Amino acid sequence: MSNSPPFQKIKDEDCGFNKNLFCVPKHYEDDLERVFIPHGLILDRTERLARDIMQDMGNHPIFALCVLKGGYKFFADLMDHIKALNRNTDQSVPITVDFVKTKSYCNDIPTGTVSIIGEELSAFKGKNVLVVEDIIDTGKTIQTLLSKIKEYEPQMVKVVSLLVKRTIRSSGYKPDYIGFEIPDKFVVGYALDYNEYFRDLNHICILNEKAKEKYKL
Repeated sequence: MSNSPPFQKIKDEDCGFNKNLFCVPKHYEDDLERVFIPHGLILDRTERLARDIMQDMGNHPIFALCVLKGGYKFFADLMDHIKALNRNTDQSVPITVDFVKTKSYCNDIPTGTVSIIGEELSAFKGKNVLVVEDIIDTGKTIQTLLSKIKEYEPQMVKVVSLLVKRTIRSSGYKPDYIGFEIPDKFVVGYALDYNEYFRDLNHICILNEKAKEKYKL
């Protein structure tokens, strides 16, 4: 039996939705090719992920670590759903939150190096840690972060990522919880950026080539 976590797979041939059928900021209208994952679908999938996480980790306090900057929207919505479960079900645990910043991209290309800035990792000792990521591409960033965390002997470490990209560059790493598995496309929105632009999009979208050149460093 496979131990792979359940997820929604978006096929290579799926091209998303006509952007004109959705509300997008006017200043980005000419930059987007398609809406790839609508905001409502993201929220519904996030709600189910919260339930799965609570079923697995809900017997002990959870130390939730948000990977910035791209993870902040997913993290906020995931925590809201977990707090709702705390309020409205018999299963209720304290949640502690903290933040760490990673960077591994320039434009739409991985730099090959991973920088980690933020939380004093010794705080994880003996804790049940939930790492919340926006997207896993090659897997190098999350594996680097996990190796640092595990040096401080947490009781448990689980990883949830909203997106996992199918790419030949992948190390093969899979997180414990996956929202969507997507083709090897560069996506923005819902806090995912292209050189700090597009974090203010609600939907996850595909950029057109003109926008990549327009906002290139």
